Amino acid sequence: MLSRTLLLAAVLSPALVLADEPASNPPEFAECVVRLKDTASERGISAAVIERDLASVNYVARVIELDRKQPEFSESFATYFERRVTEDRIVRGRALLKEHQQLLNRISREFGVPAQYLVAFWGLETNFGGFFGKMPILDSLATLACDPRRSDYFTGELINALKIIDEGSITAEKMQGSWAGAMGHTQFMPSVFLRYAIDYDGDGKRDLWGSLPDALASAANFLRGIGWQKEQRWGREVSLPKNFPFEKAGLANSLPLQQWQSLGVRQTSGAKLPDADMTAALLVPTGHQGPAFLVYDNFHVIMRWNRAEAYALAVGHLADRINGAGSLKRQPVQAPRLSRDQVMTLQTALNDRGFTAGEPDGVLGPGTRAAISRYQKSRQQVADGFVSKTILTELGVLGDD
Repeated sequence: MLSRTLLLAAVLSPALVLADEPASNPPEFAECVVRLKDTASERGISAAVIERDLASVNYVARVIELDRKQPEFSESFATYFERRVTEDRIVRGRALLKEHQQLLNRISREFGVPAQYLVAFWGLETNFGGFFGKMPILDSLATLACDPRRSDYFTGELINALKIIDEGSITAEKMQGSWAGAMGHTQFMPSVFLRYAIDYDGDGKRDLWGSLPDALASAANFLRGIGWQKEQRWGREVSLPKNFPFEKAGLANSLPLQQWQSLGVRQTSGAKLPDADMTAALLVPTGHQGPAFLVYDNFHVIMRWNRAEAYALAVGHLADRINGAGSLKRQPVQAPRLSRDQVMTLQTALNDRGFTAGEPDGVLGPGTRAAISRYQKSRQQVADGFVSKTILTELGVLGDD
């Protein structure tokens, strides 16, 4: 799973966990539910759904724990990528592409999204429908709506979930998914469901749990709605020349393909880049020794589904592999595993030396990588922004052992 456009990056692909048995509801939660019932009534939810379903929601402490939980260690790109683009997933994806070829081809013709991308999203979101999540969606959303951190957002998603029940697409008992409210084969949040889910099998309801036609067509409808370019691919792995100016890498630096060509960028076969009027950005997620990617407009569309660059690269490459392409020519390079505290130490060290990484937050994002690149360039190193052991040692994050 937006924002996927509206903050859904953080919640459409959340960790999927089993539901805890609800404890007795805290008094303040019960008071909040009373207010939520008034809000639901004001927004047109039927009295039957309010009294039957919203009135019976339970507070789930585990949901708040997961919402607050920040991973102690950051996962490297290499680890993330290797765990998601696996041989088993590729083989299964190819088999499902063949098994559902007629359906997928029809959806692709209608919505302009190639079948292999739909299968790749399906595979990454729920392992091809293997696990949707077991949390009662109304309980999760009500718990988050009654928590002050993102109350407005989750109140809206709770109301949207009630609308889905009101329209008859699913019952509250069967509406299960992730701890943050994402649902079905494609892990849509309720707001995305209401806007983009469609009844593709013609049974009169939009069913992202039990109807694969509905789920895959809804995914294609969503991708088209957020800007998918029919005639473009997501990007491609490329080869770079020696002495490439890595300060030009990053999503913020988009250039015409012919300009990348003039900088010596080539397809991995050695062939010239396509002679097309397109712009692209260059990504080197594990530095100059790992793979390099030129990414196009559709890569940004994938990032509206999930804002992580690593997710978008995994979707793109998995789609290529499902469609018959080979493995990467250069494999991702493993980086040291860092805790959030260590990343904050790194960011502070860069800031102290005049290489602004922003407010230390423990997140190894593009701002920090850009600061590392500037630091590397000042020391006549390859300015690829990669967090190597050498950099961490120089900046005092790791001991000199």
